[in-house]
Amino acid sequence: MKEESSGNPLEKDQPLEKNQLTATRKQDHIDLCCSMDEQVEMTISSGFEDICFIHRALPECNFNEIALSVEFLNHEFAFPIFLSSMTGGTKEAKEINQKLAIIAEQLNIGMGVGSQRAALLNPNCADSFSIVRETAPSAFIAANLGAAQFIKDFDLDHAQQAIDMISADALILHLNPLQEVIQPEGNAYFKGLFSCIEELCDNLEVPVILKEVGSGIAYEEAKELVKVGVEGIEIAGAGGTSWAKIEALRAKTQGIHHKHLLGELFSNWGMPTAISTIEVCSAVPEISIISSGGIRNGLQAAKAIAIGADLVGMALPIIRKVKNKDDNQLLPFMEQFLQELKTAMFLVGAESLDALKRVPIVIHGKTAEWLEARDIDLDFYAENDDDLELF
Repeated sequence: MKEESSGNPLEKDQPLEKNQLTATRKQDHIDLCCSMDEQVEMTISSGFEDICFIHRALPECNFNEIALSVEFLNHEFAFPIFLSSMTGGTKEAKEINQKLAIIAEQLNIGMGVGSQRAALLNPNCADSFSIVRETAPSAFIAANLGAAQFIKDFDLDHAQQAIDMISADALILHLNPLQEVIQPEGNAYFKGLFSCIEELCDNLEVPVILKEVGSGIAYEEAKELVKVGVEGIEIAGAGGTSWAKIEALRAKTQGIHHKHLLGELFSNWGMPTAISTIEVCSAVPEISIISSGGIRNGLQAAKAIAIGADLVGMALPIIRKVKNKDDNQLLPFMEQFLQELKTAMFLVGAESLDALKRVPIVIHGKTAEWLEARDIDLDFYAENDDDLELF
């Protein structure tokens, strides 16, 4: 990790050009994600069609008694939804974050802010992040910085500043090696990252969550992350937003032909969300896990929880509604999503999220082939837990 410096890192002089580039990139990301003219989602599936529930014609539960509350990192959520890290650092991002925070507070769900690097470079945009805590004083809010930034640029002080900026309940460190390779301004320095993560876990008072941004996390890495002190993982698998595609589009507009071609080639790179969720949950069932990446409805959410996740994360469908001035539909969208989740639970006889994790499921198709090749026991999922009463 970069050697610690004295004083407030927010007060360090930063080149104006670098600040402007960061702000421009953040706005590009918002515009491209929300554009109806550009395809920024992967063309591969998140894999949940390979996860099948066994229908219960006699569910032995009442629909209106199904409980959706969950504990995540010692915080009680009313529903198993996490508003995954989206944006910050611009005037429009401040408006978006405020609207997202309203939903998080209203529903008592969690939210992660976008990368706070912009605010560490330019304190003038810190309010685009701090507005979240001002709007959602009691919600679970996670700070967010790029993990790789701690190899050369950031230190413990920077992490603490990001946490203090929003009175965060946790720190998300995002992992984006593919995006950094494609991004015109990217820095693909990732060697030595485990020791940086360990130092942060050892010295911060809030839990650290590791998050990919669309390519998933594998069994082996999940094991290693827990060894260095990570308390939560957000999967962010393949099947949702493609940051390689987004950076390819940015490279194209800047005339950087080789980066554009590279991003197009790797636009579907990664482990599908369903597969990555099973790998991580199999490797480290003892920690808190968020499944995200192409989850678009409550049935997919039910499947993600059934294979081991504690929460499901969403970003693109949410930010599009806010950006396109359709935020009055956010609450109805959430209510529909929760009805879909609850219906799936009812149809498998699960009165709680803990019970949902114990229902038998059948895994087939490419997901089954992958898991068999990775020596992950499929029978474990198909066999019903003895503690779950069937009749």
